[in-house]
Amino acid sequence: MKKSGKIILLILSALMLVYLLLMIPDSPKEEPKLEGGKTPFAWNKDDLWKGLEKTFLEERIADPVNRNVRLTKLKDTAETLLRVSQCKPLSCDDPVFFSLMYNFFAMAPVIASAKDQTDWFAGYYNKVRNSIKLQSQHWDMNKADSRNTIYQVLYGMRAALEEVLLQLPDMRFNPAMFIKDEPSVTPSAKIFGITVHSGDLLVSRGGAVVSALISRGNDYPGNFSHVAMIYVDKKTSIPYLVEAHIERGVAISSVRQYIADKKLRFMVMRPRADLPLLISDPMTPHKAAEYIYHEALNKHIPYNFKMDLYDTSAMFCSEVGYLAYEHYGLHLWQAISTISSPGVIRLLHAFGVENFVTLMPSDLEYDPQLCVVAEWRDPQTLFKDHIYNAVMDVILENQDNYQDILINPWMLPVARLAKGYSMLLNLFHREGPVPEGLSATQGLKTDALNKIHLKIRNLTEGKIKHFIEKNGYIPPYWQIVTMAKEAYKHETLM
Repeated sequence: MKKSGKIILLILSALMLVYLLLMIPDSPKEEPKLEGGKTPFAWNKDDLWKGLEKTFLEERIADPVNRNVRLTKLKDTAETLLRVSQCKPLSCDDPVFFSLMYNFFAMAPVIASAKDQTDWFAGYYNKVRNSIKLQSQHWDMNKADSRNTIYQVLYGMRAALEEVLLQLPDMRFNPAMFIKDEPSVTPSAKIFGITVHSGDLLVSRGGAVVSALISRGNDYPGNFSHVAMIYVDKKTSIPYLVEAHIERGVAISSVRQYIADKKLRFMVMRPRADLPLLISDPMTPHKAAEYIYHEALNKHIPYNFKMDLYDTSAMFCSEVGYLAYEHYGLHLWQAISTISSPGVIRLLHAFGVENFVTLMPSDLEYDPQLCVVAEWRDPQTLFKDHIYNAVMDVILENQDNYQDILINPWMLPVARLAKGYSMLLNLFHREGPVPEGLSATQGLKTDALNKIHLKIRNLTEGKIKHFIEKNGYIPPYWQIVTMAKEAYKHETLM
């Protein structure tokens, strides 16, 4: 053999050896600690949902005059219940809250058929939202009864409203809903036509699969997956968003950059003006925003995949707002978030999460110290949001029979080289293909979850298309979940 041939053979052998070494699996991770004493919330209302869909089908062909009579009675009941809920402080288990919710559910299929009452329906929901947020100031939010009541009313009524919005022709509705103009003296700016103030929190939902995992992988599954803090410069009135990104850690974004990172929905939240801390110093929200803005500006803070509240050297998205306000004595998330389902815990653990008593973006909505100022939904992607949620709900439901997410072992060397390249870029404060803090194996598992979700989603979307062609209306959420279950079963049996 010629000398050049031997050199080529040696090089190939060395490359093969390196490749095989890079294929060695990670050391087995310690099993995650399962939280005891908590139970994920479950609606267990399948018969109610089916009954509401049956009513909707009947109302679609009903005489409009008779329908209006029924709707007038339901609206009168709704207004009476709202007045009762506002007349005096009530305990979290007062029957009026559940009467409000179930009457709202009963109105939904009638409103969806009438179509010209949607604005009233949305406005009524916002009044109820303000009422229950006011009432919850007197509740102990660490008690399950308090959490269950405010979750059912706020989340349940939002779900009913969105079922109505999705039945509108071409889903045409105003994306911005103004809920409460809570007073604030801090610098202000406009985002999506909404006036925001320095210190406001933007709770949003991204369009990625991991966003669906974050919003649904909680004891109280929600609609939001991300939190950003608004800082408005006093001199220029230019707004900035301080947020923690999986890809690059804590960063400062312009409004244009924030919008470019696709949002399916967001909610503007503001500390109540009557909080003792704000009465003594109304500029506290701005000071908190300015503090976290300069923290992000002056040092690199990596993303906290472990979701460890006590490690301030890294931050996940909820920590940004939490630590900013904590620095000035305002303790947000009065009720700490919990993740109790063993399957969900093991799935999140596969992606590096180690703490399951933490802060989840969706739970911020239920903090009595914060007012909801406005909510924005993208009409073109609201239905996509529902499909992503339904598919993720089914994936999480099946995690109780947990099997580790399988990766292609032949891709591990490639992923590890990509991780090495990413680490080099991170030294120069640049993003790489594998996020900082995420291992090569975890990166491959993320890709695998995306592929699983995509396969089930494609099958589900095919079933949805057939349903619309056959029935002439968009399927409600519970129908989409059923279709996703069928798709999951089909995919896992293949």
